[in-house]
Amino acid sequence: MLPTTFFRTILTLALLLFGQTGWAATVLVAVASNFSKPMTEIAAEFEKATGHSAKLSFGSSGKFVSQLENGAPFEVLLSADKKGAQKLEQAGLAVSSSHFTYALGTLVLWSATPGYVDDQGKILTSGGFKHLALADPKLAPYGAAAVEVLKGLNLQDKLSPLFVLGENIAQTHQFISTGNAELGFVALSQVIENGHCAAGSCWIIPADRHAPIRQDAVLLTRGAENPAARALLDYLKSAPALAIIEKYGYGLPK
Repeated sequence: MLPTTFFRTILTLALLLFGQTGWAATVLVAVASNFSKPMTEIAAEFEKATGHSAKLSFGSSGKFVSQLENGAPFEVLLSADKKGAQKLEQAGLAVSSSHFTYALGTLVLWSATPGYVDDQGKILTSGGFKHLALADPKLAPYGAAAVEVLKGLNLQDKLSPLFVLGENIAQTHQFISTGNAELGFVALSQVIENGHCAAGSCWIIPADRHAPIRQDAVLLTRGAENPAARALLDYLKSAPALAIIEKYGYGLPK
């Protein structure tokens, strides 16, 4: 009798383990550089909540779109804009009508030096700096927003000779943090802590100075049959994920 009970217990445990292994899946996610910190947190909570895991790659939204057009194996894209997601849907590389806005980006003018940038951004007019960093506006939505701000201040022509262009917002932040540029435009999520700039000094640019930075997520065709891909997109809309997104200075979609 004992052997029978023992083998039944082992069989039950094996079936449970097989079921969990078969159910849990991994999703390959391309993530815009500005969203690296919140997404790292979200991915950890997502795994705790669902058992699924997310393998994250960070980079320029524009480059990710090009890579996907050339066969990159990502299953979900978290872009820094909405154009990329729509373009992929139109090309048949993403599931039709699956895109949605997961966050509204906030742009800041930031310096690693405390007291260098005033809270109105007047340093842009007063000058005294040799380098102004921003993400390449042809590739990065935050760079395009930065150019829009400068044009609105009638400073585009004056300051463009001082531009140091990053391939993405992460490289732009690196230029400033290492002192290769005295100041520059980055995402608030990169420098925020407890609602304020964690280090250095910054001007949080009012949202009406540029077009909304609507960051869209989209389910790619490679992930259409992956339960982890759909689960991740659902989780991005959940209260725990939205709390993390808001913590990093993003606006929430309405």
